[in-house]
Amino acid sequence: MNVAKSGYRVFSANSSAACTELAKKITERLGVELGKSVVFQESNRGEDMIKALWDLSLLDVNTAIMELLVMAYALKTSCAKNIIGVIPYFPYSKQCKMRKRGSIVCKLLASMLAKAGLTHIITMDLHQKEIQGFFSFPVDNLRASPFLIQYIQEEIPDYRNAIIVAKSPAAAKRAQSYAERLRLGLAVIHGEAQCSESDMADGRHSPPCVRNTTGHTGLELPLMMAKEKPPITVVGDVGGRIAIIVDDIIDDVGDFVAAAEILKERGAYKIYIMATHGLLSADAPRLIEESAIDEVVVTNTVPHEVQKLQCPKIKTVDVSMILAEAIRRIHNGESMAYLFRNITVDD
Repeated sequence: MNVAKSGYRVFSANSSAACTELAKKITERLGVELGKSVVFQESNRGEDMIKALWDLSLLDVNTAIMELLVMAYALKTSCAKNIIGVIPYFPYSKQCKMRKRGSIVCKLLASMLAKAGLTHIITMDLHQKEIQGFFSFPVDNLRASPFLIQYIQEEIPDYRNAIIVAKSPAAAKRAQSYAERLRLGLAVIHGEAQCSESDMADGRHSPPCVRNTTGHTGLELPLMMAKEKPPITVVGDVGGRIAIIVDDIIDDVGDFVAAAEILKERGAYKIYIMATHGLLSADAPRLIEESAIDEVVVTNTVPHEVQKLQCPKIKTVDVSMILAEAIRRIHNGESMAYLFRNITVDD
């Protein structure tokens, strides 16, 4: 590639062949070549080093993070003017709140990336938008919803007879955003079968088991009632409709399978799952294949080729177009507002 003409180079990590495939799609849209580099591990020490062409071994998320840090620091020490990290799925994004006395791992990772030399990050559908505040440099949180909505309109027959479903009250705002843009109805599943993050034990909100008033004559706070979820309920009519469940991440599919069973019982005749990040860990492909779910649609922010081979119900939507356009606009100093047109606050 002629660097003088483009002014930038694009490099890829080697977490998997699918990561390199996404990078190739991005560079093809940008009209540039994929930069040559290599990261390998010393078998006796486990140390990452960077040299020439990335190999294609399958690595876990922590190894991928370390590769990114090593790569960013190598570019920093090579006097790169700007280092933009394209991280479609930001790891540890669910660990963005303090649980009891645990650490906020997402904040730690943000600090590590800044220290390594990154000056800008492009990501997609952060689990919580407030994560952007962890960084000391700009973060562009792109949205996959336009691509998923297009898939619904073009690939789901009779989608006008569909209803958008939130599998928990916490996902209602996202589901409402989809429903409004598609001009469809909205349903929410609520009840004991669901387990949202807000229900996890957190020492800051847990009342003591026994009230101890010895030696204390000040104001006493009333005891708090323990949480108890009501029987599972579907708020909204799904009978004779196509149910489309939307969420940002699909990993442990137990909640989705349970939601699909409830929707079937309530009369939905087809059930689709739409999510940005398809982690699909453990036995997810088998559980999906054996469930009432008709189709699971995810983007290629996370490699899932192996899962697709195990479960033909899993479909992929390509989002390389918007990632490439974000890179081009940032490099040319153009406004990013165009990439967020028609995007609601709750999306």
